[in-house]
Amino acid sequence: MNVRPLVFASLLAVGAACSPRQVDVRTAPVTQAQVSVQVNNTLGQAVNVYVRSGGTDTFLKQVGANSTATIPVQGFAPGTTVTLRAVTLDGVHTYSRDNVALSGTYVFPLP
Repeated sequence: MNVRPLVFASLLAVGAACSPRQVDVRTAPVTQAQVSVQVNNTLGQAVNVYVRSGGTDTFLKQVGANSTATIPVQGFAPGTTVTLRAVTLDGVHTYSRDNVALSGTYVFPLP
């Protein structure tokens, strides 16, 4: 039996396994700065929290009675001026802050 072809094939396989590989290097996508609203609800009932921009309300989250929640505000660029609204679940009371420039974490105390 002639071992030369077998040795030659083995060397080719080892050489191919050790050859340089193509590497695809990319940078991470640019992420938008995170803005959020910290709702400090000292009311005895839960509220629904909204952000209003351009006449359209966007529901953020329901915050329970006597609790605090930090809510990310997605889809709004930092620096955007909005109105924050909190409406009690029974719809009787509305609390709002006008002309809020979104930046970092904005504290929205209730009442």
